[in-house]
Formats: sequence, structure tokens, C-alpha cells
Amino acid sequence: MFGEGDITPRQRDIADLVQSDGFASVEDLARRFGVTTQTIRRDLTRLCRRGILRRTHGGVEPPAQTGNLHYARRQILNLAAKRAIAEAVAEEVRDGAALAFSIGTTPEIVMQALVHHKNLRIFTNNLHVAFAASQCDSFEVTIAGGRLRHGDCDILGAETQSFFAGYKVDIGIFGVAGVDADGTLLDFHEEEVTARQAILANCRQAYLVLDASKFGRPAHVRGGHITDVAAVVCDRPPPDALRRELQQAGTRIIVPAEPSELIRA
Repeated sequence: MFGEGDITPRQRDIADLVQSDGFASVEDLARRFGVTTQTIRRDLTRLCRRGILRRTHGGVEPPAQTGNLHYARRQILNLAAKRAIAEAVAEEVRDGAALAFSIGTTPEIVMQALVHHKNLRIFTNNLHVAFAASQCDSFEVTIAGGRLRHGDCDILGAETQSFFAGYKVDIGIFGVAGVDADGTLLDFHEEEVTARQAILANCRQAYLVLDASKFGRPAHVRGGHITDVAAVVCDRPPPDALRRELQQAGTRIIVPAEPSELIRA
């Protein structure tokens, strides 16, 4: 098990760059970051040992993916974008609100951005979210019961659907594994979809939180459409076709510009 604290900011940037570009050579990385090739090789050794990248001829590439990445690996990818998304969502939440959180790293980081709020009521099947919320004395935290999924530290199954159906919250916050070109929301497991749909059905406003890497990312379980939510919060605007569809549906698009400044389309 490892997390954000196990690697340096440069190593996080390298992981993001390789994830985005699909490949990087040692020499190119050394030039880009202004360090020696020996330093880059040490960085890559650390990232490859943790399964974040894998070596290939002349450089590194993302690991072969047959499903979702391990939770701890996802925690470090696109971290700056996720933090900007989280700050944007925090601007939307009033003190005393009731919120339902789904699984995933971006909802966890949103929860971390809410620590200065007061008297929030948190309902979640994400133990990372529950732990972050439990650090705030004024928060009331309720978690789902059922089968714990190792690695991700979340709870899925029929009990989770019943859990979320038992409450009517002000705001539901969830992410997805990917968004297809036609706006279909995608995940890797049926239970992930049903938990997300249970939050959507039992909240007054639903916020879909995702970084731009999720647009076009393949996953095989369909569940809902991007226009189903009240707001999409992303570090960059959605592709033009989806942007037009969201505007026609009346779904807000929130793109964080600076920590204290938001652009709304």
C-alpha cells in the first residue's frame, strides 16, 4: 500500500505526463524537468516498482490496463486537477448540508476540501471519505454496511443501494471511470453503477466530479448519461459535442480557474 506521500511532486508530474502522452524517454524527461538522466532513472525505478509506470524500450509507459488502476495509484494521478475540482465543489456547499459521497479518489479529495465547513452530514460507502470526514468534530458521518472491497476500501452491493435509498440529501457527489463520446457514463463493475445511481436518485442536486482524462476513457459497464446531473465539475471544459449537449440540457459546467475563482458555462 502506498499513497501520495510516498512519491515526490516531480514523480507525480512524471506519472501524469506519461499517463497523458502514453510514453516518455529518459532523455526527454531529464530535459523537461532540468535534472540529470540518473535522477530521472531513480524516479522511474520508484514509479515502476509501485506499478504506476512500466519500463519499455527507451523509456516508460503506463502499465497494461485490464481494469481500473489500484486506488493508491489513482490517488497520485492528475492530483492538481482533482484538488482544483475539489475546491470548486467546496464553493458550492453550504454549512449544515447533507451530502452523499460515492467511491473514488476525486470524491475523497472533495471531502478533504470541505474540512473548514461546519455541521455537514455525510453519507458514504467510501471509507476514505468517511475517515476524512471523521476528522471534523462538527460533522455527522454515516457509512454503509456490507462487503468491504479491498484496496479501494469501499462498500458495494445490495446493502449500499438500500443505504442511500434511506436518505434524501442535499448534494450527491460521485465520479465515474469514463465518459463515452455520446455522454454515456461508464464504470468497471455493475455494483459501482448501481451505487452511483442510488445516490443520483436520492439527492436534490448531483455533482459529477471528474478530470478531463475520463473523457473517452474505456470502461465496459454503462450507467446513466452525463446530462443526468445538475452540474459537471471538471478541470477542463468537456469536448465540444458534450458541452453543447450539457448546455441544451441545462446542466451546469463548472471549470475551476484559480483556487478562489470559478468559470461557469
